[in-house]
Amino acid sequence: MLSVHTSPLHQPGTGDAGGMNVYIVELSKRLAEQGIEVEIFTRTTSSDLAPTVELAPGVLVRHITAGPFEGLVKEDLPAQLCAFTHGVLRTEAGHRPGHYDLVHSHYWLSGQVGWLASERWGVPLIHTMHTMAKVKNAALAVDDTPEPAARIIGETQVVSAADRLIANTTEEADQLALHYEARPDQLAVVHPGVNLEVFRPASAAPTGVVGDAVSHPVGVREACAREAGARAAIRARLGLPLDATVLLFAGRIQPLKAPDVLVRAVAEMLRRDPTLRDRLVVPVVGGPSGSGLARPESLHKLAAQLGVSDVVRFHPPVGQTELADWYRAATALVMPSHSESFGLVALEAQACGTPVVAAAVGGLPVAVRDGETGLLVKGHDPRDWAVTLRRLIDDPGLAPRLGEAAARHAKAFGWAGAAADTAEVYTRALSDPARREAEQARR
Repeated sequence: MLSVHTSPLHQPGTGDAGGMNVYIVELSKRLAEQGIEVEIFTRTTSSDLAPTVELAPGVLVRHITAGPFEGLVKEDLPAQLCAFTHGVLRTEAGHRPGHYDLVHSHYWLSGQVGWLASERWGVPLIHTMHTMAKVKNAALAVDDTPEPAARIIGETQVVSAADRLIANTTEEADQLALHYEARPDQLAVVHPGVNLEVFRPASAAPTGVVGDAVSHPVGVREACAREAGARAAIRARLGLPLDATVLLFAGRIQPLKAPDVLVRAVAEMLRRDPTLRDRLVVPVVGGPSGSGLARPESLHKLAAQLGVSDVVRFHPPVGQTELADWYRAATALVMPSHSESFGLVALEAQACGTPVVAAAVGGLPVAVRDGETGLLVKGHDPRDWAVTLRRLIDDPGLAPRLGEAAARHAKAFGWAGAAADTAEVYTRALSDPARREAEQARR
């Protein structure tokens, strides 16, 4: 696997680390469990890093020196692709011929490296876009920076070179065909997964206990009471009021993710009903990323300007175990993103029994079932978001009902299934008659 611009060892929610990091880590672990050895090549960002690190049994992270360890942003990395590719090819040269069976690249920068490596080694190139420049540019937030033409050209080249393109959703597959002329035989849809061992409802009981107890009213009451008690304990530990409505934003702070829409919606809610101020908390868990790095304090300043600094609380990114507690403590996770290929945090929150209020964009309508496991909002008008979020306050039973269904929904998205489906894509690519003929001709 190739992940040039962000390491699977990085903390999600910081810098460029996000859902793609989680995707690569979880997918690699599950592939290894199914007998597929994985080596992940990524750029070295510190002199303290060992050349190789075992991420899990059967999963090795290889650090490749390409440019200075620090000080490079993602936009600087195209100039380092030659050095990175050299490091990858040199590593392969130290093994017996045919050491790698295929290349799976993530994001367009890695796709450029994978294109050359797959040609050199005579193996299939599998590529996952994660995000696409043309799609992002069509849904830019105000004052956000458009993706450059160089990226669009690079993505087009990678699509043309890839044997298979793994899309998160059918919509993403359609976008690859529409914007990049991907062929039907290249496209495969594999939904990402969620770590169901880490992300689960607050109570100690298995996630299915509420659903299994539907025919037994006493069981339902006991399960609900247990869940409420566990959630209260988590809130106390995180310093959150036990009786407040908690609207959580978790992720990278950048215009694409639109945390400003949530802050403006909260200001609108308080304008309409000032009494909410004492019973509304909005934690923002994450760090600046992407174009948000240019103005890291912009969201803090916006909250101050709108007079909601006492309601909006900023917290640094956290590991998965603590993040799961934030999900469990929340009344709802809020995702006002302008673009999402899938939205892994939506699955994570739902697996914790927490409903999601999300923008009806990208893969979010697949991850979130509108009116059943969460609520979808069309557009990014803060007034519309204020109306939708207010529903969770006016109907105290709404969030728990949605949350129960959300936990059941998320159970269908385990990483083991995603890995099995991905392995099937690998198998089809390796057995493609056209590729075998081309390889024989090359030899």
